[in-house]
Amino acid sequence: MPRQKRGLPRKETKQEATGKAAIDVSDKGTQGELKEASRVAAERAGMAEKLGKEWTPHTNLGRKVLSGEITNIDTLFENGIKITEPEIVDILVPDLMNEIILIGGSSGKGGGKRKTPSKRTTRMHKSGRRYRLSAMVVVGNGNGYVGAGKAHGPPGQHRDVVNKALVKAKLNLIPIRRGCGSWECACGTAHSLPFQVTGKCGSVKITLKPAPKGVGLVVMDEIKKIMRLAGIKDAWCKSRGQTSSRQNTVEAVFDAFGRTNRFRVRDDYEKAVGMKEGKV
Repeated sequence: MPRQKRGLPRKETKQEATGKAAIDVSDKGTQGELKEASRVAAERAGMAEKLGKEWTPHTNLGRKVLSGEITNIDTLFENGIKITEPEIVDILVPDLMNEIILIGGSSGKGGGKRKTPSKRTTRMHKSGRRYRLSAMVVVGNGNGYVGAGKAHGPPGQHRDVVNKALVKAKLNLIPIRRGCGSWECACGTAHSLPFQVTGKCGSVKITLKPAPKGVGLVVMDEIKKIMRLAGIKDAWCKSRGQTSSRQNTVEAVFDAFGRTNRFRVRDDYEKAVGMKEGKV
């Protein structure tokens, strides 16, 4: 019990407020919502049992997830709990998908470059050239959660490097805000971004703008991968810098998604654009 000064009322902590909100929601829930919640919990319990044969949790959080005490990943984000085991994400977000970003390139037959999943870099050593492979993977459920990760490794171990990048992408999973911030549409559904946001990585600066329904993703192909996994269906994009570096471009988009959670939004604007955070 935290100590408090005399004569001053103790402020309610964030954990207490979250617990009360969860109790209020469970009390007000309809019979159909309770059945749906129990079905989802049963599915996750089955997945936890399946993973339990191969996975032994090394953290207190992992043990709680495996035992079924924590069934919603939003609880971790609201309380600022860091995810340190990828199996936690596998259990709490079972419909997670992944895509490999083509960050590398090799010379083609008729000139130019052919995109490749891994990038090979070379450095000179007194004994000769030393090579290193790099790969980048993005993950998401197509409904408000997205993550990106990159990894390096020795040549000849392409699969191991991709698996390492996949693990890092799961650990970097974040919720994003979605809505309809376009004045041309104003439909109030979560098909685009709620407002304009800018992300940066290296020399690349990406500005994502909300677009009306039907426009689609007016962005480069590698950005489309991460935006589809995040659940964004319509958006415009403005870019500056050396966007030929596809790794920095995707990281700038991921940075922009993270910045959507840092803005303080008025209640009336939130209702007007139909802003939602995470899964809808």
